[in-house]
Amino acid sequence: MSIYSDTDIVDLRSDTVTRPSPGMRCAMADAEVGDDVFGEDPTVNRLQAVAAEMLGKEAALFVPTGTMANLLGFLSQTRPGDAVLLSEDAHPFRYERANLAMVGGLLPITLPGQWGKITPETLRGRIVVSDDPHLANTTLASLENTVNRGGGACYTVEETEAFCAVAHEHGLRVHCDGARIFNAAVALGVEAARLARPCDTVSFCLSKGLGAPAGSLLAGPRETVARALAFRKMLGGGMRQAGVLAAAGLYALEHHLRDLGEDHRRAREFREALEREGAVFPMPSPTNMVYLQVRDARAVVDRLRQRGVLVLAVAADRIRVVFHRDIDDAGLRRAVEAFRAVLAESQTPC
Repeated sequence: MSIYSDTDIVDLRSDTVTRPSPGMRCAMADAEVGDDVFGEDPTVNRLQAVAAEMLGKEAALFVPTGTMANLLGFLSQTRPGDAVLLSEDAHPFRYERANLAMVGGLLPITLPGQWGKITPETLRGRIVVSDDPHLANTTLASLENTVNRGGGACYTVEETEAFCAVAHEHGLRVHCDGARIFNAAVALGVEAARLARPCDTVSFCLSKGLGAPAGSLLAGPRETVARALAFRKMLGGGMRQAGVLAAAGLYALEHHLRDLGEDHRRAREFREALEREGAVFPMPSPTNMVYLQVRDARAVVDRLRQRGVLVLAVAADRIRVVFHRDIDDAGLRRAVEAFRAVLAESQTPC
């Protein structure tokens, strides 16, 4: 049993656990609303326009979740029976309940790549464009920026451009799962639009590092977003007076982007502190995620919980730690102290 109350907990399981800031709550309470299914919610319309402009796209669509945003990106640019290419570590393949196959009727073909990043050469070698009736033609390729299972790895502008150039050369569309694209932009020191521009569609989450309680957006060409809107209706994604949630998203984009760099700093300082203790980190940590290698992940998670620190075991020997806007420097220090104690007790890392 933990000796800590809920208010003492340092929750590093995910950046999805963030709570609305006081200013965000005020913006939500004051939001002007209408029926978004009729296109009449002014706050939703403003959020969509702001998101499209920030990503350099013609239009954007507000949806309840990142899973839906990704699915709409695929559905709006493919037909059942098409093949789509994505990393073997991609979130839409690993963690979205096989919706590409079940809902989209698509054949996901996964590609290897260090830290979940697909090279243009690997992509080129797996594209199928053929008249052979035995084969499923490839019509879309997807990349993830940042890569969750890659430790928050980022595609640079140049890498994104090279990936998209190969796809477009073969007539493929490109969807970017940009759930944390603003983390990538901050880490790389570029505007998010530069990372999004080569891609046909881009999704991003408001409810992760940006700290909104819910919501994601899909941005792209106006015609593609119109198709996505039809699929949103099919999937039950119309939210009526959604301006209350959209106001949180607008507030996040206007006020919380600057805080992402602090999340990255704390992740870096956490890693550096434990590296001095001999902890093993199996991949780089360029953004807000840190993965540790341990002998018994579940046992370590349990011992950390007893010390008031929550993390996730993502494999038998691996733990994920995610920094976010609700973790301050005091929380960072507590996390480091708890990890030092637990890793010493368990004689990990390995």
